[in-house]
Amino acid sequence: MNSDRPWLAQYAPGVPAEINPDEYASIVAVLDSAISSFRDRPAFSSFGKVLTYADIDRLSSQLAAYLLGELELKRGDRVAIMMPNCLQYPISTFGILRAGLTVVNVNPLYTPRELKHQLVDSGASAIIVLDNFGHTVQEVIAQTQVRQVITTGLGDLVGGAKGAIMNFVLKHVKKMVPRYELPGAIRFREALGLGQMQEPPQVTIDSGDIAFLQYTGGTTGTAKGAMLTHRNLVANMEQAAAWVGGNLKPGEEVIITALPLYHIFSLTANGLVFTKFGGLNHLITNPRDMKGFVKELKGTKFTAITGVNTLFNGLLNTPGFDEVDFSSLRMTLGGGMAVQRAVADRWKKVTGCTLVEAYGLTETSPAACINPMDLPAYNGSIGLPVPSTDACVKDEDGSILPVGEIGELCIKGPQVMKGYWNRPEETAAAIDADGWLHTGDMARMDEKGYFYIVDRKKDMILVSGFNVYPNEIEDVLAGMPGVLEVAAVGVPDEKSGETVKVVIVRKDPNLTAEDVKAFAREQLTGYKRPHIVEFRNELPKTNVGKILRRELREDAAGG
Repeated sequence: MNSDRPWLAQYAPGVPAEINPDEYASIVAVLDSAISSFRDRPAFSSFGKVLTYADIDRLSSQLAAYLLGELELKRGDRVAIMMPNCLQYPISTFGILRAGLTVVNVNPLYTPRELKHQLVDSGASAIIVLDNFGHTVQEVIAQTQVRQVITTGLGDLVGGAKGAIMNFVLKHVKKMVPRYELPGAIRFREALGLGQMQEPPQVTIDSGDIAFLQYTGGTTGTAKGAMLTHRNLVANMEQAAAWVGGNLKPGEEVIITALPLYHIFSLTANGLVFTKFGGLNHLITNPRDMKGFVKELKGTKFTAITGVNTLFNGLLNTPGFDEVDFSSLRMTLGGGMAVQRAVADRWKKVTGCTLVEAYGLTETSPAACINPMDLPAYNGSIGLPVPSTDACVKDEDGSILPVGEIGELCIKGPQVMKGYWNRPEETAAAIDADGWLHTGDMARMDEKGYFYIVDRKKDMILVSGFNVYPNEIEDVLAGMPGVLEVAAVGVPDEKSGETVKVVIVRKDPNLTAEDVKAFAREQLTGYKRPHIVEFRNELPKTNVGKILRRELREDAAGG
């Protein structure tokens, strides 16, 4: 640890310089502690149905018993989860972890190509999928090692007539469940029933066991699995708890969980930290339906909310949001992408609560820096390194730069991943010999220890908090008939922070922008698809033939 840590002097009273990452042996131990303290308290709610901590205990144990007893999965086997925020999500996550297995979070909006890569790369033995996305699984299942598919409907755990009506409407009225055939698949409730007949699992979990294979893009464009151990996540829960704990009342918090739990920010900040505090996660399944989202907020007395800049901006621009009761709101945490000053200022004005910016990466479980919770107003900084965390700014040669100078932000602490799954070279490139994780973000530190992101070293595009890697888009579009060359860059966008622009040199002179967009719709998830298509006679290149994306970005900014 480097001795010069000016940020410690800025810590709020009661926030320790260090936490104990071995306070709990595993995430399961934290969950068990929460269950014993808050057994009858509400834990997760969705569509009016509430599950208590006792319910989560019972149902996740049943799922764990099914995975071990019926499927005979072995410690360390991987199980994928492919669903939005719904009650099945926490039961699946905690069930898989309780069985000593590893969770592989899958974005439910993935195309078959993207899903296949993740299932094959992780070697997942089973997948739990919402009916709406069963057709995607059907397309690739035969090309993977998946032995068992577990399917479920959005209304399954809402139960009763309401749940049955929900499932019927989604399938037959709204046509949101495309037909699929997955022979041998089992229903989620059936799996729980089979688990109930098994002996409850007695599993020893080591703090070094991999809890999550959390996929993130790479500069190569291929998604790679960050190995996040139980110790990584316990450390980050303890760090976040030490940071925000003085503002929270155990057993009384209600957090709005609109960001998907398959995203590391929501997973840790909402799903894990608030569970540790005995809080209630109020799940929002489709936050894109802003009118419906505001209606949910009007019916809920909530104390905390997390989000990305685009989510806060969307809420502020939805009629009726200013009529929500914010009297209990004590914490608003923004991350995943840069928070814009205009949005933060307006949020404070409308809600009376400061939008506190945090910074993290999939590779850091994710929290690395957070602003003080008593921050009077937005300050443009990503905050201070959290307890037991070191941060520095390094130059190209790996030397630590002095205050105020710009270089690559590097992070060291117990929340830094074990490495990338089956990718030793990429791990070595990301984590240096001294244990510093190189973030790829350009930053500076001021004399008080506050860090400021200046720019990104990589050409990564950040769309509504999701990483989009140009190489992946280029690889896909380069395979399109009629395309000679292609480059993808991020351009500023009012709604999503950035959006994807592609510049193409045509092979077929009749190729149109609409052709390109239609091709992309088949191959790429929504946020990765190009919104702007430009055609040129040639692309700017270096003398060795490398495309100059920077020049294309500057051209876009200039005109």
